[in-house]
Amino acid sequence: MRDFSGDHRWLSLNTATVRKQGDLTQIIDACARHGVRAIDPWRDQVAAIGLDRAVRVVRDAGLDLSGYCRGGMFVADDAHRQAARDDNRRAVDEAKALGASCLVLVVGGLPQYSRPGSVASRDIIAARAQVDDGVAELLDYARHVGMPLAIEPLHPAYAADRACVNTTRQALDICDRLDPGKSGAIGVALDVYHIWWDPEVLAQIERAGKTRLLAFHVCDWLVPTKDILNDRGMMGDGVIDIRSLRAAVEAQGFAGYSEIEIFSDHWWDQPMDDVLRACIARHRAVV
Repeated sequence: MRDFSGDHRWLSLNTATVRKQGDLTQIIDACARHGVRAIDPWRDQVAAIGLDRAVRVVRDAGLDLSGYCRGGMFVADDAHRQAARDDNRRAVDEAKALGASCLVLVVGGLPQYSRPGSVASRDIIAARAQVDDGVAELLDYARHVGMPLAIEPLHPAYAADRACVNTTRQALDICDRLDPGKSGAIGVALDVYHIWWDPEVLAQIERAGKTRLLAFHVCDWLVPTKDILNDRGMMGDGVIDIRSLRAAVEAQGFAGYSEIEIFSDHWWDQPMDDVLRACIARHRAVV
C-alpha cells in the first residue's frame, strides 16, 4: 500500500467539501495554495461559472480530475424520462470537456425524488429496473464519447431519495451485465461512507479488480450522526477503518487519488484554508 504520510500528492478534493466557502474558481485557487493537484467538481459549481470558463481554469491550474459529479438520477415517470436522458448525455459531454477520469453516477431512488415532478411511486423494484435500462443506454453514448462511467453505491439510508443501488455487489452486477468483458468503460466509485458497513465489501472489492475500480472517496462516519446527508466526518473523527479499505482497493491495483468528499454543516462553517489544512493533515495521518 502506498505511503501517504510524507506528502499529499494523491489527495483529490471533491469540491462539495468546500462548496459553501467559495465558487469553483476560488476553490481551485485554494487548491493551488495548498498544493492539491486534483479535484472532482460538481455540475452545479461548473454551471455557476460556465463550462468554458471551468475548462480554462482547470487547464490553467494543471489539475487532474479524479471524477465529475454527477450523472444518474435515471428513475423518472414517462413525462420526465427524456429530460433525464438528455441531462445525462450533457453530463458525459461536460466530463469529457473537463478531462475527467470518469463520470460518477448516483443512480436515483424513487421517481418523485430522483426527478422531481414525477408521479410518486413506492415500487423500488421498478426503480432498479429503470436504473439498469438508463445505465445501459447512457453507456452506449459514453463509449462513443470515451468517458468511463462509475456507479457509486450509496448507503441503504439513501435508497428512497438518492440511489436504489446500495451495495458494491449491486453495482458490480450492473457492470457485469452490461460489460462482461471488463473493457474499462464502466466500473464503480467506492465511497467509504457508503460501503464501510457491508459484510461483503472486501470480497466485492476483490471481485471488482483493477478494471472496475474507477474512483475511491473518503470521509468518516460519525457516531452519533446528526444528519444522514450533511453530517459526514473528517477522516479520523469517526468509526471507519479507512486504511483497511484503501489497502483492499490498492491490493487490486488501484493507484488513483483518494478523493475527500465531506458533506458537513460543521466543515462548511470553517474557512476554506482551514478545511484544506485539515484534509491534508488527515490524509497523511489517517487515509
